[in-house]
Amino acid sequence: MSAYRLAVFGCTALLAVGAAACGGDSGDDGGNKTSGSTPEASAGNADTVILGTTDTVAALDPAACYDLGCQQVIGNIYQTLLSVPAGQNKPAPDAAESCEFSDPKTYTCKLKADLKFSSGDPLTAEDVKFSLDRMVKIADPTGPYTLLASLDSVEVTDPTTVTMKLKKEDATFPFILTHNVGAIVPDEAYPADKVQTEDKIIGSGPYKLDKYTPAQQAVFSTNPEYNGPNKAQTPNFIVQYFDQPSALKLAIEGGEVDVAYRTLSPTDLEDLRNKTDQGVKVVDGAGTEIRYIVFNVEKDPVKDVAIRKAVAQSIDREAIAQTVYKGTVTPLYSQVPAAFPGAKPSFQEAFGAADPAKAKAILDEAGVSTPVELDGWYTPTRYGDAEADMWNEIKRQLEATNLFKVNLDSTEWDQYKEEAFDKGTYYFYGLGWFPDFPDADNYLTPFMRDGGFFQNGYSNKEVNKLLDEELATDDAAVREEAFGKVQDIQAQDVPVIPLWEGKQVAAVREGVEGVEKTFDPAFLFRFWLVTKKES
Repeated sequence: MSAYRLAVFGCTALLAVGAAACGGDSGDDGGNKTSGSTPEASAGNADTVILGTTDTVAALDPAACYDLGCQQVIGNIYQTLLSVPAGQNKPAPDAAESCEFSDPKTYTCKLKADLKFSSGDPLTAEDVKFSLDRMVKIADPTGPYTLLASLDSVEVTDPTTVTMKLKKEDATFPFILTHNVGAIVPDEAYPADKVQTEDKIIGSGPYKLDKYTPAQQAVFSTNPEYNGPNKAQTPNFIVQYFDQPSALKLAIEGGEVDVAYRTLSPTDLEDLRNKTDQGVKVVDGAGTEIRYIVFNVEKDPVKDVAIRKAVAQSIDREAIAQTVYKGTVTPLYSQVPAAFPGAKPSFQEAFGAADPAKAKAILDEAGVSTPVELDGWYTPTRYGDAEADMWNEIKRQLEATNLFKVNLDSTEWDQYKEEAFDKGTYYFYGLGWFPDFPDADNYLTPFMRDGGFFQNGYSNKEVNKLLDEELATDDAAVREEAFGKVQDIQAQDVPVIPLWEGKQVAAVREGVEGVEKTFDPAFLFRFWLVTKKES
């Protein structure tokens, strides 16, 4: 994840995480920007699946996309050398026939034969080199180019072979190539030094983009030139964009969309689960979205580690999961979600259950006067309507200990990231994350190395050493041991507090199948797995 990808970005944090619902004035159409434009092919047509979402699309050129909404689209219209197959958590060949390290700093990929873009033009090693070089050259501030920090150069050996030289050993490099930072674009159709316009998008993935209306609709059809492992099962796929979760819920209930994915509110999901007579069911599966608190450790009062520890000792994650999220998320006791090898519940081991008496003892031993006044910040729409509810629950929990007085404030995302990351104004604030790639390093390096992407002032030489060690080897045991030690240090120093991890959840109409197959730690909604029966 880049500094500005939160899924918080992914972005990354994730995307973020992240990323994230857009709010706004719904107007007369209940918040549906595409009211009246639903395609005739929606109801009853097995050849077309319509997905509704409140996610937003920042760009359709991979060079300018580091957010979940655009990553979900890009992952279906472009190929990468490697991808993560559904239900798995390791890179496998996609556009490549094979990839391997010939030495720790040299990674070579052999392309499959007869690859073509949707335009009919051949895809060659020159296109791969162009795409990676272009990503670094453009260095778009909203793009994922920072993921290629370890890449030194790209060489074309022959039309089907590309060799990547690394500046340093990086065990995550194959994972990085599964991200849209490695999406392959045609060198003859894309500019080398600027972002491609939305009306000239060309890829070689399972689907091609036929029409795109920003903030309203994206229309796809199967790419007849596609030569890869992910053959599309439904000829046409449409994404409808909504302003509000409430409008998305009405659309799935009314049959205007076949799938409602990101982001229905916890209350909406609970309501849909309890209704059995509307032809809608809620499906869920593995997810690696997380939510967490960041401390700026250089600012009073939280520069005192005792205060950070007392906050960690006072937070009841289970209450947040049940009260705010209706059981759609689970408590998280490490920055690394449980699905990843190397995850360790270090915060649970260090603090146990929420305990005001223990929190008081931590503050008393450090000579901290109470109540400690804290200014907490959150962003109200990026992570959905429940974000405000979560922060009010955190405020309630902390003040119930009589150890803290919490003042809450919120700002929308653009100002929020500027104040938090660039200016360092906030010292106690919330973020989210979606994975750039399914590896524990992606939940540690972006947060724990020298202030992280959010530049919170934290730095620990032992942490940096451990992260260097795990990146320099593909030995799983060595990497997992290093991951565990970093997580223990995180719970000792508390520069962040993990709160919860969420499943991927969608509401689907009767006859729609395959959605749950795409729910896994890679966090890519694979259009090609979804089918719909004639109704």
